[in-house]
Amino acid sequence: MKSISSPHTSTPIHPQVRVGHVHLKVADLERSLAFYRDVFGFEVTQRFGAQAVFLSAGGYHHHLGLNTWESAGGRPPAPGTTGLYHVAFLYPTRATLADALRRVLAAGIPLDGAADHGVSEALYLHDPDGNGVELYWDRSPDQWPRTPDGTLAMFTRPLDLEALLQAAA
Repeated sequence: MKSISSPHTSTPIHPQVRVGHVHLKVADLERSLAFYRDVFGFEVTQRFGAQAVFLSAGGYHHHLGLNTWESAGGRPPAPGTTGLYHVAFLYPTRATLADALRRVLAAGIPLDGAADHGVSEALYLHDPDGNGVELYWDRSPDQWPRTPDGTLAMFTRPLDLEALLQAAA
């Protein structure tokens, strides 16, 4: 593939643009559905037989699509290849993130890591197809760490999982 050169644009993207949904290629639809629906609690909004399913939180048409159109029985990408690093799911409060941690632990899913980034607290794991998954909540912007000149000063520190679990509602 040819490299893309693009002139720098001086107009930033509209501030209300958001990631609408993520669509993942999976090897086994039922296995992935059990992971995202049964562990995290996403709701099925539409299903296309044994090949695809759309899931959401809160009644949106879909936040997550799963399909086997090009990947049924496939293997995860080999290390050292390009692709999705992780998909991140933003929880509205620390208590809801704590509940997600409780669900993950109850399902016996190992964490790859847990971090306090100053702006957020995050849990890292992998789905059954090896896709990286981040579960996180954001602190209020007035609590974000900043340098004396006002620049954002994120960091990575260990997250106290026991303290997080105590925040579960």
